[in-house]
Amino acid sequence: MSNRWSLVVPVKTLVAAKTRLAAATGPHRTRLAVAVACDTVEAALSCRRVARVVVVTADPAAAGPLAGLGAEVVHDPDRGLNTALRTGAAHAVRVAPGDAVGALQADLPALRPAELALALEAAAEFDHAFVPDAPDVGTTFYGVRPGTPFTPRFGGESRAKHLAAGAKELAVPGIDSVRRDVDTPDDLRAAVALGLGRHTAAVVGELWPDT
Repeated sequence: MSNRWSLVVPVKTLVAAKTRLAAATGPHRTRLAVAVACDTVEAALSCRRVARVVVVTADPAAAGPLAGLGAEVVHDPDRGLNTALRTGAAHAVRVAPGDAVGALQADLPALRPAELALALEAAAEFDHAFVPDAPDVGTTFYGVRPGTPFTPRFGGESRAKHLAAGAKELAVPGIDSVRRDVDTPDDLRAAVALGLGRHTAAVVGELWPDT
């Protein structure tokens, strides 16, 4: 069982990111997308179980800030989310073949390193495992042990897809921040209630000064 993880974080081209937040965020939408990704990556890099974070993106506006935080940036071949994740995972395996590999969504602005560690500790007990999102429809994390094929099935009702593929669903208490991804204004408010990371908090402070 590996105690070290390489995490792959996919970051969309910012013009396509967070479209469901457009009405609420207006001209701040791309800034918010970068801030959320920065908080996700910063929290992951601060987690004691995480050896490296591999960001997969084709957008230099995201690549620069994320590399500045310490992420390894790999170019996104632009053939869909799961292909991007497999590209990042292949890089991670080349760099550290003995480490477990996980995919982490880039939109977890309230992510806590200690809560991520709990999820990774649970995931290390299984060949492949995942964490469902807060509504129990999607997936925020998918991970495999070293040597296990990395077969993410993100997109749409990915919780059902991962279950159907035999991945272990992790019902770990106390990992709300790992499950709270942000796609809508209501999601963002729920993340605010958990406590935002510093990058997202700065942007949200401009959007909603009373928050």
